Amino acid sequence: MNFDEEIDRVGTHSAKWDKMEGIYGVSPEDGLAMWVADMDFRPPEVVQAAVQRMADHGVYGYFGNEGPYLDAIEWWMRERHGWDVPRDGVFTTHGLVNGTGLCLDAFTEPGDGVVLFTPVYHAFARVIRAAGRTVVECPLVQDEAGIYRMDFDAYDAAMTGSERMVILCSPHNPGGRVWSAEELRAVADFAVRHDLVLVSDEIHHDLVMPGESHTPMPLAAPDIADRLVMLTATTKTFNIAGAHIGNVTIADPELRRRFAARMGAMGMSPNSFGMHMATAAYSPEGAAWVDELTGYLDGNRRLFDEAVNTIPGVRSMPMQATYLAWVDFSGTGMEPREFTRRVEKDAKIAVNHGDTFGTGGGAFLRFNVATPRARVAEAGARLQRAFGDLQ
Repeated sequence: MNFDEEIDRVGTHSAKWDKMEGIYGVSPEDGLAMWVADMDFRPPEVVQAAVQRMADHGVYGYFGNEGPYLDAIEWWMRERHGWDVPRDGVFTTHGLVNGTGLCLDAFTEPGDGVVLFTPVYHAFARVIRAAGRTVVECPLVQDEAGIYRMDFDAYDAAMTGSERMVILCSPHNPGGRVWSAEELRAVADFAVRHDLVLVSDEIHHDLVMPGESHTPMPLAAPDIADRLVMLTATTKTFNIAGAHIGNVTIADPELRRRFAARMGAMGMSPNSFGMHMATAAYSPEGAAWVDELTGYLDGNRRLFDEAVNTIPGVRSMPMQATYLAWVDFSGTGMEPREFTRRVEKDAKIAVNHGDTFGTGGGAFLRFNVATPRARVAEAGARLQRAFGDLQ
């Protein structure tokens, strides 16, 4: 796969490239899109071939026979993650934001508290509030190495008894943190202490840097199946987010019954394109592509970090997973408005604003480095120039 190929996505209905001028004032003509979490790479050939077979056939009817699709999920999770998926507990949703909304609908009531370890993926809070539930923020803390840790003494003290669910982002977005098995066990114990349904969003679990190892929650805490809901997908891994397909996997029969009831009430059924693409992706060919991808992303991560960490007062959090660099500008002494202006107006880079990720994110910006390496190098050079007066 030639990840260095620069593919022009402007004018293709790409949210990442075609919406950035309206939102950030950064023109795609001379700007860099480093915000929306999709990659500027084509998916593996095995996925492209599956779509081509559908086009060649030319009839796009309802999808049937989920057997091969479930086989592919079982194979992938067993071979890549050591997790034996409960086949009868796999639900296919319209992506994982939709899956999160269904979990809120199935397992909580209006007014209930939902715990988030912030800063964290902004869609969680948006969906929670839209559902009439209450966001309960448990801020992460940074250790001496600059990576996030959890403070369960503080979190326990903050609980009021109105909380019914906790959502974990594992690996963590935006911090790029791979939680250890011990940390995952602590999250599970927290959920048990406060009688919370634990929703573990593991959409980035395949995008782990060389030398790091992700542990699925069912392996870290096998005794909490009665309260665990797993969210996984092919979409981030293989850059097929537009397929809007995800899996909610539930081992417990009662939780499974409640979730199935909500899906049934909404008349949900799968998108055939997404089903064919996911089935093709979860394959030996797809696995080889992911191994090549993560090596390339590791190179991009290193290049980007080397550039931004030379800017006085600027520090990129060590990225253990994902392709999202979480950059701290607090050491510059600038207000968020000023360092954001420099990034967007001077460097002409569209990025996610840290405050949208919740408490603890205000001094940060999130940069997507899943783009050809030449663009990453250009972004680093632009940032160095934009903050050149600090040198």
